[in-house]
Amino acid sequence: MPGPIQSLERAAAILRLLAGGERRLGLSDVASSLGLAKGTAHGILRTLQQEGFVEQEPVSGKYQLGAELLRLGNSYLDVHELRARALVWTDDLARSSGEAAYLGVLHQDGVLIVHHVFRPDDSRQALEVGAMHPLHSTALGKVLSAFDPVAHNEVAEHERAALTARTVTGAAELEAVLDLTRARGWAADLEETWEGVASVAAPVYDRRRMPVGAVGITGAVERVCDESGIQARLVAAVRDCARAVSRDLGAARF
Repeated sequence: MPGPIQSLERAAAILRLLAGGERRLGLSDVASSLGLAKGTAHGILRTLQQEGFVEQEPVSGKYQLGAELLRLGNSYLDVHELRARALVWTDDLARSSGEAAYLGVLHQDGVLIVHHVFRPDDSRQALEVGAMHPLHSTALGKVLSAFDPVAHNEVAEHERAALTARTVTGAAELEAVLDLTRARGWAADLEETWEGVASVAAPVYDRRRMPVGAVGITGAVERVCDESGIQARLVAAVRDCARAVSRDLGAARF
């Protein structure tokens, strides 16, 4: 197994040093504290500064943590809080629907599954936390694409593969699907991602009324659907779960 990369170890050590003790440190302080040559410390600090992880005070020349670290930290905390708030409600959703429940967030050009509750039966199931699902075909992805402008840009700009014979890939057709999702407040996937599988999802909002994720259920078509499509009771259960999580995140009017 390859060993640790020394430059990354040193960069991490500098960030930890700047995070504790003195708010700002000069180049000599950083170098002496970590036993580094000044040239080495300066090169790492310059790279961290270019990436936004470190900022240099113009007058004193001292270094401090940068805004990019704050953005990354807030992103982690947002997802962590979302998952924590959703634990009980997604458990209830899986229990009441009899299907697997999922919580997903936008990540790059797809849906990252951050929480997964197994279908409440004795069947063999694989945990999908950390899996990436497509934006254009899944119910979770359609919800994010309909309500989150960033996700909408991603689904519009990237290739939309035909995963099954039912997958919507055309720009105009997908936009019509997203318009329908906005109008009714939920999205469906009827064998558009996997043959024989259907799903339904609804958006989750935070205290700013910003969409921060989507919650939904997935199961076999014969269990999830009736002659009119997704069963109304399952749509209601998913929307109730999304509202409950949103309320716990501080969203008003839920």
